[in-house]
Amino acid sequence: MRTLLVHPSGLMYSEIFLRLEPLGLERVAAAVRAAGHEVRLLDLQIFSHRALYRQLREFEPEAVGFGLNYLANVPEVLDLARQIKRLTPRCFVFAGGHSVSFIAGHVIEQADGALDAVLRGEGEVATPLLLAAARDGGLTDVPGVVTPEGTCHKPPLLLDSLDEPRPARDLTRRRDKYFIGVLDPAASIEFTRGCPWDCSFCSAWTFYGRSYRKVSPQAAAEEVASIREPGLFIVDDVAFIRPEHGDAIAAELEKRKVRKEYYLETRADVLLRHPEVFRRWRRLGLNYMFLGMEALDEDGLDLYRKRTNPDQNIKALELARGMGLTVAVNLIVDPRWDAKQFRLVREWALSVPEIVNLTVMTPYPGTEIWHTESRKLTSRDYRLFDIQHAVVPTALPLHEFYRELVKTQSVMNRKHLGLAAAAKTLGLIGRRLLRGQTNFATSIWKFHSVYDADRQYGDHLRAVRYELPLPDRRPLDSFDRRDLYIHQRPPRPATSADERHNGPERL
Repeated sequence: MRTLLVHPSGLMYSEIFLRLEPLGLERVAAAVRAAGHEVRLLDLQIFSHRALYRQLREFEPEAVGFGLNYLANVPEVLDLARQIKRLTPRCFVFAGGHSVSFIAGHVIEQADGALDAVLRGEGEVATPLLLAAARDGGLTDVPGVVTPEGTCHKPPLLLDSLDEPRPARDLTRRRDKYFIGVLDPAASIEFTRGCPWDCSFCSAWTFYGRSYRKVSPQAAAEEVASIREPGLFIVDDVAFIRPEHGDAIAAELEKRKVRKEYYLETRADVLLRHPEVFRRWRRLGLNYMFLGMEALDEDGLDLYRKRTNPDQNIKALELARGMGLTVAVNLIVDPRWDAKQFRLVREWALSVPEIVNLTVMTPYPGTEIWHTESRKLTSRDYRLFDIQHAVVPTALPLHEFYRELVKTQSVMNRKHLGLAAAAKTLGLIGRRLLRGQTNFATSIWKFHSVYDADRQYGDHLRAVRYELPLPDRRPLDSFDRRDLYIHQRPPRPATSADERHNGPERL
């Protein structure tokens, strides 16, 4: 089948800080192509809707699949699916991805016939099966599928090995548009999948059932060596949980004499526990690290079940500084913050050399707080679920909340990109402009047009066509977290009491 895979448009956050290649969709594309289908991939982060309609005319796809990893993209995808069905009624239209997996039945209902199927779980194995069923019949027997006719009771399928398929990067055009911060341009790569921790605000662990899988060191190094971009973002939820795995990949890269500029995400406790593997990667080109601190105090860390403490966070920052890494830390803005709390965060952010990033606490389907959060949602508009809007009651009047939020973000922006940092910033921009890369430079000047309290407040006043389902609120003591799992964690044999312990440090 002629198959067009589509990544939706970018969200508010990606207008400034990053634009990542659609790695998951590239892997699905590779699997679909290996099954004998003709495949194209269109990234609406870069191309317009007009480009999609041009592909419909020129390529005449028999199937169109949307990647729906972000809730805020659901309205766009539903509208596009309706248009595709109107223009090409016989085209098979489907969606899959992380976020839509948790609300697949609801999205199918909202599509009102515009979506023929939603795939839950990983897409590499199931998508070729789905396309075969769309052509030959048996659609409702595809594991993990949800259709207007009902839900398949076979569980979603996990890949046996993450080594294959390798992402079909040849299908993504204008790759110079992908970047993260000063890594411009930058490709993305995946060394592991899943997270063994269970933070209450996160759905990475619920999607994979707290499982944790690794790409073989040889396959990882071969893929890194095949990537032409000089910058590489390691997309793992937590990098180098298993230090021997990180060391083995490093050894393979050293053997091949591969050097890139790397950006990764990890946790403070992982960095403190295994500093030697991060030092080794520093020698390989690791320059940038994202640390999800989430909160400055013990109460905030307990609320989000980070299983770290403020002492560990500070020690991790000091360790990273000592390695010469540029560190960005994330803090979660609790909508209950008042003006004093925002001021304290601004003061702390100015007292440390690190880049400080703010995301607004958002209950997502698939997270524990979606079900246990006692405060009622103030909006179920998909478009506001982008970690930049408040969707639960704020202690401050909503418009004032956004003024404080933007004021705090502006202080942090000036700290790194204002006049005081002009010499360094201009040097970074200049080196990228000499290579013809404008993403980082453009993002700097867009800050005030994107982060605008009036704009964010006004987003709440837009007419709403599509809404999230109501959460199933239950008392915490009656809540079985395994009910949230998309993939069931594969059983592992245990031969000792130590091996039966299922804490993250044992994985």
